[in-house]
Amino acid sequence: MQEENDNIVFAAEEDSSRHLGGNRWKLIIVDDDMEVHNVTKMVLADFTFEKKGMDIYSAYNSQEAMEIIGMHPDAAVILLDVVMEEEDSGLKLVQYIRKTLGNNQIRIILRTGQPGQAPEERIIVEYDINDYKEKTELTVQKLYTTIIAALRSYRDIMIIEHSKCGLEKIIESSANIFELQSMKEFATGVLTQLISILGLNQNSLYCRASSFAATRDSNNGFCILAATGEYYGYIDKNVECLADKSLYTLIDRAFKEKKNIFEDNKFLVYFQSKNNVENLIYMEGIEGMSKWDIDLVEIFSSNVSIAFDNLYLNKEVIDTQKEIIFTLGEIVEARSKETGNHVKNVAEYCKVLALGYGLTEEEAETIKLASPMHDIGKLAVPDSILMKPDKLTTDEFQMIKTHTTVGFEMLKNSNRDIMKAAVIIALQHHEKFDGTGYPYGLKDEDIHIFGRITALADVFDALGSERVYKKAWDLVDILEYIKEQRGRHFDPKLVDIFFDKLDVILKIKNANK
Repeated sequence: MQEENDNIVFAAEEDSSRHLGGNRWKLIIVDDDMEVHNVTKMVLADFTFEKKGMDIYSAYNSQEAMEIIGMHPDAAVILLDVVMEEEDSGLKLVQYIRKTLGNNQIRIILRTGQPGQAPEERIIVEYDINDYKEKTELTVQKLYTTIIAALRSYRDIMIIEHSKCGLEKIIESSANIFELQSMKEFATGVLTQLISILGLNQNSLYCRASSFAATRDSNNGFCILAATGEYYGYIDKNVECLADKSLYTLIDRAFKEKKNIFEDNKFLVYFQSKNNVENLIYMEGIEGMSKWDIDLVEIFSSNVSIAFDNLYLNKEVIDTQKEIIFTLGEIVEARSKETGNHVKNVAEYCKVLALGYGLTEEEAETIKLASPMHDIGKLAVPDSILMKPDKLTTDEFQMIKTHTTVGFEMLKNSNRDIMKAAVIIALQHHEKFDGTGYPYGLKDEDIHIFGRITALADVFDALGSERVYKKAWDLVDILEYIKEQRGRHFDPKLVDIFFDKLDVILKIKNANK
């Protein structure tokens, strides 16, 4: 670049593309005429728009322009000459910005001294530019007007983009809406959305606000679910941990008075959901809030309260479903006089083995929730057989074996993922790796991984529990049996994982005695 770039600001700064343009606007001048740069900088030397100054960057050819745009992807406006090293260098640069970089936010103002080389009517149609000016018509006032119009357009585009990011966070959270993490994702989305809403006001575009969203926890404290800025490190902590004790006092006051607080450049939005869960949103660093801003925040918070209610309601529904599944499993245990913790133990063992095998967290949670249904088919087995203390006859054993196919028939019509997994487990948990199991004599990986995992978890817990027909085995004997059945009854890889995770498994077993 040429020596005349002395006035250009190259200060290192945080990525401001997330903050609707950061503290200052960025303008790039691309022109091979040095005088154009000097005059433009002189005219815009004291330029401010919405309380923000402007940093100006100069490029004298297309290559320099590409480098500057690469360093400053958050530039708001580019004043672009058409004819530079080539007759259509400017037009090629437009294509590079829009198509190669995919940057549709920056406002491109084509400024040419040779309109015959690039007729306005053709250029404005064929190229994705935002304005077309002949250099001779750009007086001082017209340059100001053109730049301000471009900045307004850029500002609005970035507000929409920022709002879109907040919506995407909320949409992403819906996939796992019943998990605690999804609540945090939702809270983060709420903060992002709120920042965007406030950004709609020209007096509050500075969006590097520090903020957090908190909820009252079971111990009557205030737990921080999501945070930005300097409070990011406080996620999952109690607000009492905040270094600023005056802020904690302010938060405590909002909860006690159950109302919103707007003071100086800080505001706290309090809302209570229908299920009496109390929530708080705190933000700072946004000045000049108008009555309209405050009303907008309060309306938004009312909608957030409804959304939180839906989250908690859905979580309660899924928790109820889990409880029903475990209860059905326990009914089977009660009929066969089995220990009341068998299904709970098997569920926990299954998740440990699933994660060790390399299944995803979602798959591991699915098998945990579905495995309690493995013996559901025993509901169709007569008590006289199910609770017989003596050895079963051949016919009686054949009846017992039908609980796999009966369980399959009972569960097969559901389209729920958990129930689909339960169908597989009910049908296959007595299949053996060497093909000697039932009901179909499947072997190796023809047995679904859910069936192979549940088979090992079920046998381990059953052998250690007293039944009407047997005493509980000693742990040493159980472990020896599992080793003996490696590659016979059980998947060899799962046996290895079982012994690798034995400390965790025994901890679960001892906790549920």
